[in-house]
This record gives sequence, C-alpha cells and structure tokens, in this order.
Amino acid sequence: MTPDRIKLFLVDDDALFLKSLEIEFLEHADFEIETFPTGEKCLQNLNHYPDVIILDYHLNGIDKNAMNGLEVLDKIKEYNPDIPVVMLSSQDKIEVAINCMHHRAFDYVVKSETAFMRLQKIITTIFQYKRMEKELNWYMERM
Repeated sequence: MTPDRIKLFLVDDDALFLKSLEIEFLEHADFEIETFPTGEKCLQNLNHYPDVIILDYHLNGIDKNAMNGLEVLDKIKEYNPDIPVVMLSSQDKIEVAINCMHHRAFDYVVKSETAFMRLQKIITTIFQYKRMEKELNWYMERM
C-alpha cells in the first residue's frame, strides 16, 4: 500500500450495488477498498484505519436483525469521531438526511445514477479539508 492511497470502506447489504460502487471507485481513482455486506463486519475491521466510510442507511437486507446504518454510524463515531462517514440511502427524504447529520455523518447521498459522482466530490472535499487542517496545524505550531 502506498501512503497516498485513500482507504475506503464500502458498506452495503445490496451486493450488486456494493460491487458496482467498488468497480466505479477502482476505475476512477487509486483507492484501497474494503467492502462489507453488514455494519457489524465493518465495525470488526475499523482497526484497518479507513480514511472514509461509505455506509448504507438500511442494512437489514441479508439479516433482519442486523444493525441499521445509524447504529453503525454511532459505533464508528464512538471508535473514532474523526473518521468521515457518508451515508447512502435510496430514501430521498430530508428528515432522513437531517437525522444522519445529527448522528455526525459527514454527508448524505441518495442512491441514484449520479450517486458515484456525488461521492467522488464529497471525498475530494474531505481530503481538501484534511489538507487545510494539516497546513493550519503546521502553521499554528510555528507561531
């Protein structure tokens, strides 16, 4: 692994959507990607230090007793509040998006034909923000 590669966790119980998202990311950028069909599997692998997590809002398609996306988001934030988590959902409801933001999601994306492009822009924004934060910290240390 090269240090400049972004480690991306993709979490979705829809195997077809998960695979297509993985292929899109691999074709358009140099990501290191780990995919998980459940939130529980994602949580078990947080020690792999993901840079960004793309997390489905509903995760009970395989196992009806599986944790939902908000429960997983809360556990991720308990583990490390600095990991940016982008929620994905087929629901185009403002209440769902607001609820995700209350749970400290970085952003919310509706599953659609443009979802991948939105996700790419969000990840770019995350890393621009992180770079600015590092530069500011570097500057502040020298003052």
